[in-house]
Amino acid sequence: MTDYIRKRVVVTGVGAITPIGNTPAEYWEGLSSGRNGIDYITHFDASSHDCRIAGEVKNFDPHDYLERKEAKRMDRFSQFGVVAAKQALADANLVINELNAEQIGVIIGSGVGGIKVMEDQQTVYLNRGPDRCSPFMIPMMIANMAAGLTAIHTGAKGPNNCTVTACAAGSNAIGDAFRLIQGGYAQAMICGGCEAAVTPLSVAGFAACKALSFRNDDPAHACRPFDRDRDGFVMGEGAGILILEELQHAISRGARIYGEIVGYAMTCDAYHITSPVPGGEGAARAIQLALKDAGITPEQVTYINAHGTSTPANDSNETKAIKTALGDHAYKIAVSSTKSMTGHLLGGSGGIEAVATVLAIANEQIPPTINLENPDSECDLDYVPHTSRAQKIEVALSNSFGFGGHNVTLVFKKY
Repeated sequence: MTDYIRKRVVVTGVGAITPIGNTPAEYWEGLSSGRNGIDYITHFDASSHDCRIAGEVKNFDPHDYLERKEAKRMDRFSQFGVVAAKQALADANLVINELNAEQIGVIIGSGVGGIKVMEDQQTVYLNRGPDRCSPFMIPMMIANMAAGLTAIHTGAKGPNNCTVTACAAGSNAIGDAFRLIQGGYAQAMICGGCEAAVTPLSVAGFAACKALSFRNDDPAHACRPFDRDRDGFVMGEGAGILILEELQHAISRGARIYGEIVGYAMTCDAYHITSPVPGGEGAARAIQLALKDAGITPEQVTYINAHGTSTPANDSNETKAIKTALGDHAYKIAVSSTKSMTGHLLGGSGGIEAVATVLAIANEQIPPTINLENPDSECDLDYVPHTSRAQKIEVALSNSFGFGGHNVTLVFKKY
């Protein structure tokens, strides 16, 4: 795609269901105040698990947005995705009708889809036999259903897809939606990520591969990105959705514009199924290629919403990647991990973190990295510890990295 035919793309709406708030306003208030959303698991009895903490969504009632019968036929991850999409459309004041439905699409990523339904139906199968499994099991379980159901509930008939790239899925969804609008294949896209994997089997599996924090005696301080005492990530759940629009389409209807998305790149480490390549070479290339795609120099970057998982491997390697990609300017920008407050939403993380990045630009305020009490000597950048910072943001990056070596960087700028 050559530069002269690229269309400009802006963000006109956001939706968020998170461990620190179930609307975009609540989410932003939680981020800017440094609220902790991590506590003991309540979704199931985790007493026998090595990890007993998570960032659960609290006080979420799908019936506020969905009819009871419809909600019952959705896994929790799809409920999150559909509700956040409805929030985002309302925030954008974008009405889908017969005239524009074919020009509005949906891409919503998820890492594991309806794992809760799969676990529940396996129990039914083992205890009651195969003929007692629910006829809704498959459509509730498959990862693409959040995107499909969002289209069904909103009437969006344009391009529809689901990215499944582990913890990079939400960011891939946003980047791919950006490309479709840039190329003229859609006027607007509903995009982001959702996940609801705080389940017995999922928590056990991540714990078995030593990815999770086992700081069960202190949930509030368990997620501590860039801190020398970090011992693993804390699982979270929820959804983050953006409404992306072609600029002239947004202007023509008088839309409020949060910011502009100007760059997207994805790379692969081609190294290991769970560990990042030492030195963060693949992540550095994603940052560099995204900046090149945006026509942005390193010196223009003000803020990075880091992947920042609180794992020993990610945080030091991401720091190295940022320094490789941005050179000496890396020491002059603000970097923060909002996962310190929400936990890690896996495939939903890129969605809520893109929302956080866009709101940071719009509100001229950088959310903090909480729990950063003893900085790691290998993590020597400005991570905005403890409290948010008022600062005008011209250009911001959002990083997402996933198992399998997936690396994604999105570039947003002030409109």
